[in-house]
Amino acid sequence: MIIETPKRLHLGLIDPSATLGRRFGALGVALEGGYKIKLVPHDELKVKGQHEDEETIEFVVAKMNEHFRTGFNYMVEIEKAIPRHIGLGSTTQLSLAVGMGIAKLNGLNMEVEELARILKRGRNSGTGIYAFKYGGFILDGGVKEGIAPLIFREDFPEEWAFLLITPEAKRGFDEEEEKPIMKGVMGKPEVAKEIAHRILLGLLPALKERDIKTFGRHLSEIQTLVGKHFEDYQGGEFREDVKLVLEFLRENTYGFGQSSWGPTVYGLIKRSEYQSLNAKAHDFLKEYGIKAQIELGVPRNRGAEIVEGNVYIMKLINNVAKR
Repeated sequence: MIIETPKRLHLGLIDPSATLGRRFGALGVALEGGYKIKLVPHDELKVKGQHEDEETIEFVVAKMNEHFRTGFNYMVEIEKAIPRHIGLGSTTQLSLAVGMGIAKLNGLNMEVEELARILKRGRNSGTGIYAFKYGGFILDGGVKEGIAPLIFREDFPEEWAFLLITPEAKRGFDEEEEKPIMKGVMGKPEVAKEIAHRILLGLLPALKERDIKTFGRHLSEIQTLVGKHFEDYQGGEFREDVKLVLEFLRENTYGFGQSSWGPTVYGLIKRSEYQSLNAKAHDFLKEYGIKAQIELGVPRNRGAEIVEGNVYIMKLINNVAKR
């Protein structure tokens, strides 16, 4: 079978302090261009992919076997990948894709949230989980026990898009590096109140009304406020090594931000404006000697998709492989 996932743009966290009993609370949006994975029964576990992807896949296969006795006889081939630790949600998308593929091959019916709990996803944010399940714009209700609940989900306007710029800079924190940060960060309650206010009475109404200017203005303010929670860990409201690119995005897009720990930064645009802004961004980066990848971030208003082969043949092969 073939599994295709979104990638996830992280738009911010609300309250690391859990002043109302729930930590974080996150918002994000699903984009096209995630993982494309081929998963079939095999006579042993064989993984074709980059080293970090291999480690994640091996962890998922082991966890699924631990809980459901699904075995280790699979070939997993990564045909397209999300670059790791640049702010686009690679680990969650890969984990859920492989886990769901194994579940389907073994006739297991489970919700994405149950799978996420088993695979240790969603400790801080539910946006990757719900992007995988539904796509679109996601807002979760913060972590209390287990997976953060989905509070709001809306199709993202297809005529909107994101100008994504990923400088050749230090990768964002991986999960082990961020654990002590996310556990220890206290945040600022007054900042959390301002973020929540802007989400409820600014960002969400603008999304419903398809008002890109107002949405972008509140998104920029929210991103700056989120940075105040984490400025002690990344050297300011945003990473120092992406600030110049963010200034470009501030001046040329409707709203801007840094996705998770970066280095990917983004600007909200109309999709029709991409070609001219792409050229302008290239000129800017060249002028300042910044090496970076520029990409169009296309909203994806559907979750991961699984294309199954002939189910009878797949089961037959699987039974033979387990002997």
